[in-house]
Amino acid sequence: MRHILAGLVLSSTLAARAWAGQPTQIYGVNLGSWLVLEPWMLPQEWLDMGGQSCAQCSSCIATESSFARAYPDTVDAKFAQHWDTWFTQDDVNTLKAAGINTVRVPLGYWIVEALVDRSHESYPRGGLDYLRRGLGWLKDAGIQAILDHHALPGVQTAGQMFTGNCTTDVQFYTPYNYHRALVWTAVMTALSHLDPNFGSVFAIEAINEPIMNATLTPNYGTFQKNFVEVMRAVELTLGIFVPSSSLTLSVSASVSNNFTAALSATSSATIFSAEVQAALLDAVPILLEIGVACGLQTIFEASPFQWSRDSLVANFMDVNWQYDNPSNPADVAIGPQAYDNHLYYSFGGVAAADPKSYMISICNLTRIQADAAVGNSPLWFGEWGLPTQFNATDAFLYQWADAQKLAYSKGAGWIFWNFKTEISNLTNGNALARQWSYLEGLNLGFLTQDPAALHDPNVCVPYMNSTTNSTSS
Repeated sequence: MRHILAGLVLSSTLAARAWAGQPTQIYGVNLGSWLVLEPWMLPQEWLDMGGQSCAQCSSCIATESSFARAYPDTVDAKFAQHWDTWFTQDDVNTLKAAGINTVRVPLGYWIVEALVDRSHESYPRGGLDYLRRGLGWLKDAGIQAILDHHALPGVQTAGQMFTGNCTTDVQFYTPYNYHRALVWTAVMTALSHLDPNFGSVFAIEAINEPIMNATLTPNYGTFQKNFVEVMRAVELTLGIFVPSSSLTLSVSASVSNNFTAALSATSSATIFSAEVQAALLDAVPILLEIGVACGLQTIFEASPFQWSRDSLVANFMDVNWQYDNPSNPADVAIGPQAYDNHLYYSFGGVAAADPKSYMISICNLTRIQADAAVGNSPLWFGEWGLPTQFNATDAFLYQWADAQKLAYSKGAGWIFWNFKTEISNLTNGNALARQWSYLEGLNLGFLTQDPAALHDPNVCVPYMNSTTNSTSS
């Protein structure tokens, strides 16, 4: 494990505070199973919708894609009901009262419906309206949002519900699907700056949990570079200053009142690669279509669009998420950039399956320092929770929550997975929610009403600098 000077850790905090208008520390939750539904989190609702339960998610109706294929005539209505009820204004009020200042919003590429190839891809339609409504609630509550590209075109990881299509046929790492992801990025960047409902968005995450073996993700580094350039190309078109950037772009006065026309002109700017140019050009008709559907035509086509606003944060899974000579997203940074790490002890490979080993591991965590040593700073922990490989007592979960919050707060902060889960007979009452739901964790007292507070600030003292049988730190 790499060792670094303390100054590198300090730089993480300073960088996090440098983002205009952002909290000095992130205290957040994921809005999982809202716009990318994962049936394990709401098994009874899924069955009630018409879904199925199976040991291998590829063998039954256990994803959004398989549901849409099975019920082509009713899928949109079924999902509209889910989107309308899983995340509500009451949830926003509860999160606000609990001191949450950030949400990470998992999204599928199909939220931009024009990107779906209906000849062989099936997903529910209409999610963008619910995303716009929910982001509006968050903006009004003063809660900032990260748009997380959670489920990528072609599927980025095999055998996972969270990709929307549980399959072993992973096709994301191809030119065609990289291109679709870049178009998605251009659309989401434009909406984040121009749609008033997106006013809470401060970051866009390029990809959730790519394959860990970098030899299986060809040209991922090029995609990282193009992702950043697409974001910055849209922002330069809007006249937004991009810190630490030498890129400049002049927008013709003839299109100064028509953003989509200006973006079309930017698509021929030679300061950008051919891949970036193509993504920008393909985003234009999609934005025009969204403008008509969402009442944004005047904003997109007939309004001055160059004014002072902050550049968005480009967000990547950290370089240490992968192994075997991965590309480093820090190498392609233009403007504000941040990094995401996910840590679940319950899946194994981190520490021996007992309370003491868990506590020794988390209390001596070195991931923030290791990432800072290779420029991946600031770092937040975008997914974590209370699940364990053993039957955890209530007493341990108080410690486990405190210790993780303490460890992750040494970086830019933390985002719990998930804001809630179902409580039903199929989840054995609150057995699932007890360790996976932030709101249930609050109810049970494991998580403090003030997210910055700890039950025991000295929770890690007995475990510092101890050693245990662990495989990763």
